[in-house]
Amino acid sequence: MQKITTFLWFNGNAEEAADYYVSMFKNSKVLSTMGPKGQAMGVTFQLEGQEFIGLNGGPKYSFTPAISLFVNCETQAEVDELWGGKLLGDKDRVKADRVMQMKKIDIAKLKQAYEG
Repeated sequence: MQKITTFLWFNGNAEEAADYYVSMFKNSKVLSTMGPKGQAMGVTFQLEGQEFIGLNGGPKYSFTPAISLFVNCETQAEVDELWGGKLLGDKDRVKADRVMQMKKIDIAKLKQAYEG
């Protein structure tokens, strides 16, 4: 059992969010839900061995970009796999473009810059 677990606050869509996150990472799974499917108070899920709890806490606080998940990638293939995710690949280009707020990391270019 890990010592500290991150809670993510949602307004009714914690299960949907957990399913999305789990779909993005290979070694990931939903561990449990607290309440009936589709109306759960919360959901516990694991991403690459790290446990999270999505809590449907209501509208008092909204989920914001103030929290982010940093993913260590060792290869360009890992970066490419995550970069090609559902949000960026949405058929609605307006939505996909809104998601696109940063540039994809190119490991070869980073190494080239480092080596001079």
